[in-house]
Amino acid sequence: MRTPFAAASLFVLAAAAPASAFAAPVAAPHGAPLHGPTAWADTSRGGIRGLTIGPIESLRHAGKGYGSPASGRAMDEAKALGSTWISLTPFGRVWDLKPNGIDLTFEAPFEENRANVLHAMAQAHARGLKVFLVPHLWVETGGWRALIDPGDDAAWERWAAAYKRFLLTWAEIAAEGGAEMLSVGVELRSFVTTGRAALFYPIIQEVRRVYPGLLTYSANWDDAEDTLIFGELDLVGINAFYPLADKDGAGREELFAGGRKVAEGIERLAAMWGRPVVLTEIGYTTRKDPAIRPWEWPDGMKDVTIDEEAQALAYEALIAPLLDSRSCAGFFVWRYYADPDDVSQEAEWGFSPRGKLAELVLRDAFTARWAADGPAIMGDNLGRHRARTPGFLGWELSPPLF
Repeated sequence: MRTPFAAASLFVLAAAAPASAFAAPVAAPHGAPLHGPTAWADTSRGGIRGLTIGPIESLRHAGKGYGSPASGRAMDEAKALGSTWISLTPFGRVWDLKPNGIDLTFEAPFEENRANVLHAMAQAHARGLKVFLVPHLWVETGGWRALIDPGDDAAWERWAAAYKRFLLTWAEIAAEGGAEMLSVGVELRSFVTTGRAALFYPIIQEVRRVYPGLLTYSANWDDAEDTLIFGELDLVGINAFYPLADKDGAGREELFAGGRKVAEGIERLAAMWGRPVVLTEIGYTTRKDPAIRPWEWPDGMKDVTIDEEAQALAYEALIAPLLDSRSCAGFFVWRYYADPDDVSQEAEWGFSPRGKLAELVLRDAFTARWAADGPAIMGDNLGRHRARTPGFLGWELSPPLF
């Protein structure tokens, strides 16, 4: 039996308001330029309260992927949680870390996947949710895409041409579906933190010609400062699986100190590039000490001690200082699935916060006012929200717990 968890305690300085108060920007179209680290807040776009909705990545699960009725239920849950954005993550496939090209077909034929992703965008927009499209690369033989190295100069030029075709395909789909933001890449360290980045700049220019919305790139947390292409983009993007402590058994104060350190680094990065930062992924697994090595994939874990409270505390420690940052536009939680009722996608100790104590942290954060929201509107802070029941998608108003 789950017990209530007072996850909201870190959001005391941000009085709550209905999620609808932050759902739409009151100024500036989504494709307008962003100049300066606080430009997101300055243009009153509303903080990005994002939820990544992953596909059901198997043809054996017919009718449960993007664009399905099940996907519609996932969007409903995202909206009820307080999300204002959702992230969609289509994949292309390479064979190994020395690729010659990219296969647009992943688990389903490309044209089918294209139609499903467009339908999922329409489902989100029908519910007032904005869309962030994040095309990923899957390495079929294993290995991390950050380490892709095709070989000599000629091989890199062929790889850049292949990547341009892949990205332009999804940029055109993003434009057709009206996605508000697009990531030009995910964890491509060998490409964008080295001299090879010179091959990436023309790709961004080509994307600008076909896609009118906001552009970012999803850098890994430990190479964001070395990424060279952010000056060509609208927001600095980080897959923010930051460790919050350096040893197991870290207590609350140590984790919160780690969260403050992360927020300070984000402020520095925003100032360095003169652009706001968006955390394109954040997440913690449901296990003991999830904030120590948060990037570890649940499928490879053994003898796991499931710990919902540790997951919730890690989320709380990371998110709390971000709510006061005018340089952080917001974040996307990794992740829920296109069929919210399909629990076969990952183990119970996986990343999904759905129906767990961490869901209370997210709902309370999503329904608070953030510095990134811009100037407050008189009358929209009418009460203090306390989410008490995981999986209960509604409002529970009560006196403060502290």
